[in-house]
Amino acid sequence: HEPVGMSYYAPNPATPGARPPVAQPYGAPRPNGGQPLGYGPPGASPYSSAMYGAATPNPYGAPTPPYGYTPPPALPGVPPFLWNLFTAVDQDRNGQVTARELRAALINGNWSPFNEETCRLMISMFDRDNSGTIDVHEFVSLWNYIEQWKHCFQTFDRDNSGNISVNELHQALTSFGYRLSPAFCKLAIRKFDRHGRGSIEFDDFIQLCVMIHCLTEAFRKKDTTQTGVVTLQYEEFLHMVIDCRIGPNVK
Repeated sequence: HEPVGMSYYAPNPATPGARPPVAQPYGAPRPNGGQPLGYGPPGASPYSSAMYGAATPNPYGAPTPPYGYTPPPALPGVPPFLWNLFTAVDQDRNGQVTARELRAALINGNWSPFNEETCRLMISMFDRDNSGTIDVHEFVSLWNYIEQWKHCFQTFDRDNSGNISVNELHQALTSFGYRLSPAFCKLAIRKFDRHGRGSIEFDDFIQLCVMIHCLTEAFRKKDTTQTGVVTLQYEEFLHMVIDCRIGPNVK
């Protein structure tokens, strides 16, 4: 029988995929009182460049700065590492980073570059002025968000393969509070597996989880009885799906 008070949806405060609030990013306290999901061990640097989501030594696709070029001094409140990374990937030196430029700074655990769609998605989440780009402060927030996802990914990558399998995805989504079947997880892996390996890499994992969060929140608003069942008109359904896609203003 149904556990008392169990929702069909992930608990709102701790649901992965939401744009983290400024005061307390993704990683709200877990129900069992344990360490917030997405945070590394106490004292660990939030700017670790190990493995997933790391910056490449000379970012993939980013040109080497011209001879004699000196980056401008870091802005107050911006860690030097992130300031140097931001100026390295800001190829046109306009103080803004596009999805294509962001992609040059990010790699998966197997050293492959992030897919551009995930970069566009993350840009859209942190682009406060809807310019399709992010400034250095938005870049810092986005980087922290990636670091938190990295820890989450490593937690559920049980075999340290650098990929998430169907079973690992099911365990991850269940821990997030989603009540989804193994069959759904198998379908999700098949749709987001760009290499035909039966698993997904870090960038695809972020994209999938953000999409699930977005669609779940849209569905939850329609589910006034919280039963997991709604009646939708055809156009309402299309609106929900399209609204969870990236807007056309994202470059």
